[in-house]
Amino acid sequence: MMTNRIVDYLNHLYPNPKCELIYSKDYELLIAIVLSAQSTDKRVNLVTPIIFNKYPTLRDLKMATNESLESIIRPVGSFRKKASYIKEIARILNEEYGDVVPRDRDILVTFPGVGRKTANVFLSEYYADAAIAVDTHVERVSKRLGLALKNDDVRKVENKLMKKFPKEIWARIHLQLVLFGRYHCKAVKPMCDDCLLADICKYKNK
Repeated sequence: MMTNRIVDYLNHLYPNPKCELIYSKDYELLIAIVLSAQSTDKRVNLVTPIIFNKYPTLRDLKMATNESLESIIRPVGSFRKKASYIKEIARILNEEYGDVVPRDRDILVTFPGVGRKTANVFLSEYYADAAIAVDTHVERVSKRLGLALKNDDVRKVENKLMKKFPKEIWARIHLQLVLFGRYHCKAVKPMCDDCLLADICKYKNK
């Protein structure tokens, strides 16, 4: 089966896939994921240590000024909007959830700046819950490899991936697809000549 080939190849390339965001606490991961929207993990990893050293608790973070946060997170883009998200997430977690990020997607998506993708990334990474987050890398790779159709929206892509792959590998395959899209099946100049899936790739064979 095609999916078995894909799984075998991704296991070969990334036998131990790891999230590239740096964090030490649950809320640090959630905030890092929010900051990564329309940005890169590398840029986020430059600013999050500064944030969490300057504001070591959620109470400290919710009391930070927007201007202070904006000056720190400017490199990740959309810094004014994201600064407001960070402050409000910190307030909600501190005042309503006892400083613990809830293990519940339905609750997480009510937080500012947190959509289904962000919630899925958090749950699959922090709790190893069965979830597939569809970011730009996962969407691109899925469509190129025929796992989804060109015009499918991200929710359709997610549903198709959940049907095609066993639930017990959802969190792992998500990370592998992200890394594959980030370093091999790139948006610009993908490494098709070195790819063992090139024969089934719609981009390569169009």
